[in-house]
Amino acid sequence: MTRYAKGARVSFLEEPVFGGDAPALQVTEVEGGVRVLTPHLPASARQRTDDELQRELLERYLHRERIGSPLLWFYTPMALGVPGDIDPSLVVYDCMDELSGFLGAPPALTRREEQLFSRADIVFTGGQSLYEAKRARHPNVHAFPSSVDADHFRGARSVGATPRAGGPRVGFFGVIDERLDIALLDGVARARPDVQFVLVGPIVKIDPATLPVRPNLHYPGPRPYADLPGCIAEWDVAMMPFARNDATRFISPTKTLEYMAAGKPIVSTPIRDVVRPYGEAGLVRIANDVASFATAIDEALAEDHGRRLAAFDAFLAGTSWDRTWQRMSSLLVAAIAARGACAEPGRQAETA
Repeated sequence: MTRYAKGARVSFLEEPVFGGDAPALQVTEVEGGVRVLTPHLPASARQRTDDELQRELLERYLHRERIGSPLLWFYTPMALGVPGDIDPSLVVYDCMDELSGFLGAPPALTRREEQLFSRADIVFTGGQSLYEAKRARHPNVHAFPSSVDADHFRGARSVGATPRAGGPRVGFFGVIDERLDIALLDGVARARPDVQFVLVGPIVKIDPATLPVRPNLHYPGPRPYADLPGCIAEWDVAMMPFARNDATRFISPTKTLEYMAAGKPIVSTPIRDVVRPYGEAGLVRIANDVASFATAIDEALAEDHGRRLAAFDAFLAGTSWDRTWQRMSSLLVAAIAARGACAEPGRQAETA
């Protein structure tokens, strides 16, 4: 969205915050020029009218900013009821995950996604396997696997080593939720007591008490994006111990490329969009149980550093968020032309 904001007014509508007596829209301009719109709704609105109240707030905002026929960009089908009768120049469904497989998914999500597919002019998917699952449901679907801010994460390579005790470190960053294989994590930590396992990120939707507790397992909590290269610099190996369940069936972890840019060897469970292409290209070690995961960590600790970096950099040379946006932008121009609109997306505003 920050790349879109270089040529357009981009307004990102967040999920509502409940509390207070009257509905209000907080508008914050963040770095990169994106305006973040945060609806504040009365707690009593939860049951019936939250979509209606958000619609009123959005309509007032569009009127005040003199935005007509905005481009509507959806990241979740659950936002479909908010724009209401707003006449868009284009409708984009950016399907980043199979949200219906996540813990606590709203019962209405599947029905709303069907409605969004019927309304969308173009659909993007956040990975190849998700594309294969969705392409039969819409005539204009395009796969956009995660890219990487390589320069940001390469900062991990230039951070000097700090003295430490406790043996090698194997790290993970991301949301700690039902997508992690907790039993695998516990088993590997037990099998390698001389290795320190660090999981950086918020604990969401699961009881923290269910996480395994061992002297060599550490949960330091979330860190800002700017601090992640410094965190990774302290690791010897990066890991992705994902479970195999409905929530991970179609994931395409952005952190794969971020770990590569940071220069760390990677061990992952056999997530489909990790196996292909990264596992098949020998860029990521794939392991599906405690014994093989622990062995893969041993191998990663012993591998040739220079050869790994050369392979990573050769792969990363072909991907960037700038390239992703250039491809998306071209597709949006074509979709708008097909819809019969006169303006290009650079002249439009976005809401999500």
